Amino acid sequence: MTQDKAVQGVGRRDLLKLSAVAGAAIAGASLIGSRTAAAEGELSLKGKRIAISATGTDHFFDLQAYNAQIEEVKRLGGEPIAVDAGRNDGKLVSQLQTLIAQKPDAIVQILGTLSVIDPWLKKARDAGIPVLTVDVGSTNSINNTTSDNWGIGKDLALQLVSDIGGEGNIVVFNGFYGVTPCAIRYDQLVNVVKYFPKVKILEPELRDVIPNTVQDAFTQITALLNKYPEKGSIKAIWSAWDIPQLGATQAVAAAGRTEILTYGVDGSPEVLQLVADPNSPAGADVAQQPAEIGRTAIQNVARLLAGQTLPRETYVPALIANKANVNEVSKKLGIG
Repeated sequence: MTQDKAVQGVGRRDLLKLSAVAGAAIAGASLIGSRTAAAEGELSLKGKRIAISATGTDHFFDLQAYNAQIEEVKRLGGEPIAVDAGRNDGKLVSQLQTLIAQKPDAIVQILGTLSVIDPWLKKARDAGIPVLTVDVGSTNSINNTTSDNWGIGKDLALQLVSDIGGEGNIVVFNGFYGVTPCAIRYDQLVNVVKYFPKVKILEPELRDVIPNTVQDAFTQITALLNKYPEKGSIKAIWSAWDIPQLGATQAVAAAGRTEILTYGVDGSPEVLQLVADPNSPAGADVAQQPAEIGRTAIQNVARLLAGQTLPRETYVPALIANKANVNEVSKKLGIG
């Protein structure tokens, strides 16, 4: 069977079945891991000073993970040393330098561009300070707590391709390839799309920015829609996180081009509300569990300091929210 025939033989229902099965397998494995962890007994950080370094907390995911980590350190009897760089790389490096000098019992880094933070994570490790991370693919991290971004990227891509009927032009925001989760999600999109020769990623790809992400995405998409005024000339807009999706969705709605669907990742409440709106062009959003990710990272710190061996990565389940199931997903996440 040729590749084209194989692709044509895969229908919408088949694609969604593949996505659902994979998602269930990931969630099941993570839940098994959680039950095992619960059986280990009560964890403690009594007398321990745990540094928590956040790249920024202006996004729903970041803030939820950051606050959950602070509270979990306190709950386990430890002292959190929490710093927020406010999306400023210079400040982030300076804060990491300060944390290393304070010699905490462990450092947990939340997100960050690898080329910026990795030299300092290495310095921490060289100084004998255990380093753990959230959404950072660093060889200097003992354990990285994250969602399964390979699964997220694949499931979101399959949802998009299914929704557009396996053909059409898609617009991609690709401004943060240096951030590990964004890179993995983008690579998975490309991996899926290459098996659907009638789906084309328009070039040049768009670059999302921080700050003013929503406004910038709105401006870029508005300009692009003026360049492609014919309905059907663009089928979907993809972003590796859901704040560009928010701006893109607003631009599509303002232009009256609601035949174009938008896709993203994180599960911010405002984006899930748009997915829930039957008249909104927001097609799907993969909802992560940032507070659970944050708590799990701190529990892994406690396990490590108690002498336990950690896996290289710990995955917390993510749920894809589409027009059909968004209310159920929001309920599970306690949103809305």
